[in-house]
Amino acid sequence: MKLYYKPGACPLASHIALLEVGAAFELIEVDTDAGLTKSGQDYNKINPKGYVPALELDSGEVLTEGASILQYIADQYPQSDLAPVSGTIERARLHEHLNYTSSELHKAFNPFFSSVASDDDKVKAGANVASKFDYLNTVFADGRAYLLGDNFSVADAYMFAVSNWSSFVGIDLKKWPNVAAFVERVANRPTTQSAMKAEGLI
Repeated sequence: MKLYYKPGACPLASHIALLEVGAAFELIEVDTDAGLTKSGQDYNKINPKGYVPALELDSGEVLTEGASILQYIADQYPQSDLAPVSGTIERARLHEHLNYTSSELHKAFNPFFSSVASDDDKVKAGANVASKFDYLNTVFADGRAYLLGDNFSVADAYMFAVSNWSSFVGIDLKKWPNVAAFVERVANRPTTQSAMKAEGLI
């Protein structure tokens, strides 16, 4: 398999998941602004959407959208326990957390990484991100280690990858101690450390 990524972007979640399951894969860096892989390949021919992640399977098929890729990885390696069994309420909860990260938290951060966003846009984005962390702080208020309880899942990988952006945009997670503890917990996992080192983040 080949994982197309941009350092520090949301494909970090898929990178972590692939390491968690012990999959064999090639990591290919993409310059999404130029639309090229590091070797100069036209990325739009791989993923016409133009953004990352994309996971190219050994069959040649290409999967896009982080939440879809994460669930595919988990389902290909059920022994990893990175996702509950399909059809269960636990699997529905996984979808719930993946969708929240994708549609709410991820999108809330977008103005910080936009070349056309004004300072006012970024101030509003900061308030929006804060409201998402307010909610997430309540999720972890019951003492759970991860989003679904005691077991790490692909939803945690995605939530971590996005929440970790706070360190790049000047948002101090100390305001949300439960979220800060979660981010630290995931950051300390060996697979997360390996992925972040490979992407030049630590």
